[in-house]
Amino acid sequence: MVIPVHDVNPARRTPWVTYALVAANVLVFLTTPGTAGSVAGADELAQLCHLQAFMDHYAAVPRELIHHQLPTVVPTGDVGVGAHGPGCVVGPPAYDKSPELSVFTAMFLHGGWLHLLGNMLFLMIFGNNVEDRMGHVRYFLFYVVCGYAAGYGFALLNDTSGEPLIGASGAIAGVLGAYLVLYPKARVWVLVPFLIFLPLRLPAWLVLGFWFGLQAVYSSGHGVSGAGTVAYAAHVVGFVAGMLLAWPLKPGTPPPPEPPGLLFGRRARPHYSW
Repeated sequence: MVIPVHDVNPARRTPWVTYALVAANVLVFLTTPGTAGSVAGADELAQLCHLQAFMDHYAAVPRELIHHQLPTVVPTGDVGVGAHGPGCVVGPPAYDKSPELSVFTAMFLHGGWLHLLGNMLFLMIFGNNVEDRMGHVRYFLFYVVCGYAAGYGFALLNDTSGEPLIGASGAIAGVLGAYLVLYPKARVWVLVPFLIFLPLRLPAWLVLGFWFGLQAVYSSGHGVSGAGTVAYAAHVVGFVAGMLLAWPLKPGTPPPPEPPGLLFGRRARPHYSW
């Protein structure tokens, strides 16, 4: 998998919505119990119970979205001792959960630093140009619609699953799909792991097309073990939704500048001029 680090496609206006989305995701992650750090000993179980209760409340669950089957008992966040030792206490939910709203809140939840930073990297690199083309308000609405399409698309394919669905990946996949439609010839600096990380400047259609191809393969269950921990199908649906929504904007979209120089090798190292 290639790692994008920068695109050669300057934006005309400040991407305030993209910045706000990144800030909101980081802030929610830092305030999510049990994810930003861990504490050894008795507090570790307490953090786990708080995290389970938090996720059951705010994460999207496929069978809740499709069948509206809300659980009668959920983790309360408390720690108790039962016949098999200490564990998380369950009981009737103390809140009224809206499955429809949970798709939105789940877009700001992440399971770890790697999950968060990977998503924010892609959003920062590709989101600014999509926001520049759409405008701030339309871009935000576009982002939310892609997130909902990805969430419900995954839920339709896994309608009996009770596992929580979290992350901004579906919405960000929509941003990637829009970028591919609007700026297929833009150059993107990437790091390719080949003995060392080799810097290359590749066209966006190749970088994003390769990314989408991997998600499609993985969503079918091929080429990866333990695929159930990542909602690859949500990425595929979000990407396609982003392409379809951005297609009407393709006419009239100014082409990105063509950078001079080689596309690979020592002279191809980026200067990171934002």
